[in-house]
Amino acid sequence: MAKTNRAITVQSMPKMSEASSSSSARSNEPSRDSEARILGWKEVNAAADCLAEAFANDDVAMYFVNTKETERWSKERKWDLHVQLMRCFVIAHYLKGLALTIGPNHDAVALWMPPGKNMDDWLTMLLSGMTFLNLKLPKENRCRFDKEFLPLLHRTKQEVLGSHDANSWYLVYIGTKPKARGKGYARKLIEYVTKQVRDLKREVHGLNVRVIKDLAGTILTSVLIYSKMGFEMVKKIELTRGLAPVELDIMVRNPVTKNASYQSLASGQHDHTSKGGKKQQLTPN
Repeated sequence: MAKTNRAITVQSMPKMSEASSSSSARSNEPSRDSEARILGWKEVNAAADCLAEAFANDDVAMYFVNTKETERWSKERKWDLHVQLMRCFVIAHYLKGLALTIGPNHDAVALWMPPGKNMDDWLTMLLSGMTFLNLKLPKENRCRFDKEFLPLLHRTKQEVLGSHDANSWYLVYIGTKPKARGKGYARKLIEYVTKQVRDLKREVHGLNVRVIKDLAGTILTSVLIYSKMGFEMVKKIELTRGLAPVELDIMVRNPVTKNASYQSLASGQHDHTSKGGKKQQLTPN
């Protein structure tokens, strides 16, 4: 977990004390609302509520809630489980990764896992509440998360990134409340990491295993947004323990030079796959 690599780490990012953070917020509140910031402990519940709302109609998020064993649960009980799962994710990234938020009411949240780290070691699982939540989950819900979802993501991450895995930031969750969409919040939450990586002149690969769906279930718009920010669709995987397969899109953002634009990546100046299946990295001019 303490693995050294060339990529930027959370510890290398500037941090403010609570006092200086509060002072900055009072002196420049509009900037605080419109710029991405590191999540504080007291904001954990609000961030979990944001993600729960953003993923209220997401097939993957609901995959861990809607099983045969919970079909008689009330809507309120299912929603409570959904929020609890999001809270565990937020706490795990607050402790081990990078949890970001933006907007006056925690309108968007991004959970990043830095290079060389993950959230499923026993201590992080315990402190985040995931261990205790698992004990309360029905057997099928627990199996979907522990025995299918986590192992599948680990395998896919290693297969897709290969030797770059150790230098990769992993965008686990990014979600915006429906009423706050269209304000560029998601872009700023991604740029918070990518900009600092470029400024420090370090290489970093980004992996996003989630494509956000809107309330109508539209995926295309999100794919286009991610493409403009340098993410390339490389693979699709499926969760198969439910009545119907649930598809996840694997998107990768490869290193960019400081002067390269997101549009240049989207137009073809990114990694390609050779006939032998080996990824070839092309650096934009």
